[in-house]
Amino acid sequence: MDYTLAIDGTPETVPGGTGMLLLHPSTGETDRIDTDFLKIDTDNFLVVSTRTTAREVRQKLEYYDVDEERAEILDTLSIERGYSRRSSETVHYVAAPDDVDGIVEHIDGFLDEHDGKLRISFDSVTELAYYAGDDQALEAVERILELLEKHDAVGLFHLSEEPHDEAVVDEFRALFDGIIDLDEDGSVDADF
Repeated sequence: MDYTLAIDGTPETVPGGTGMLLLHPSTGETDRIDTDFLKIDTDNFLVVSTRTTAREVRQKLEYYDVDEERAEILDTLSIERGYSRRSSETVHYVAAPDDVDGIVEHIDGFLDEHDGKLRISFDSVTELAYYAGDDQALEAVERILELLEKHDAVGLFHLSEEPHDEAVVDEFRALFDGIIDLDEDGSVDADF
């Protein structure tokens, strides 16, 4: 199964099982690319957020006119920070942003429960590494990429280059089929 991509500089389509790394400066405008990724050619999508709360993810989807009917959100921050939260059929929580097993299990469950074209946005791997450590983050990404392949889904993983050593960024790069490089000026280079 092929998925349409509507991101500047990327191939028109990618096959199911493709994982893409969105490399960006810490100040990068990633929301536009993320929502372009989620907006088309998908039946259901899951946003895993280690950077913002479910409420903020909802606001982003609404602002960029993404169909929220197809959205599920996994909020990893609210419980640990003591924010009020309302679980629903489309908003779920894990205890903390370093709960790697909980995050991976939720993604597996989402992919199991839904049919058709499925997308995962992981925002952000940098935050996961901040909370859980580089090795745990690398292992989590590998596990999620295996799930994408198993379920013929596609995923976009955000990584800010600045906080990481170059060697760690290279380790992440090596895991992915496609690299989308967002510059500070908003221009995009892609390598698939």
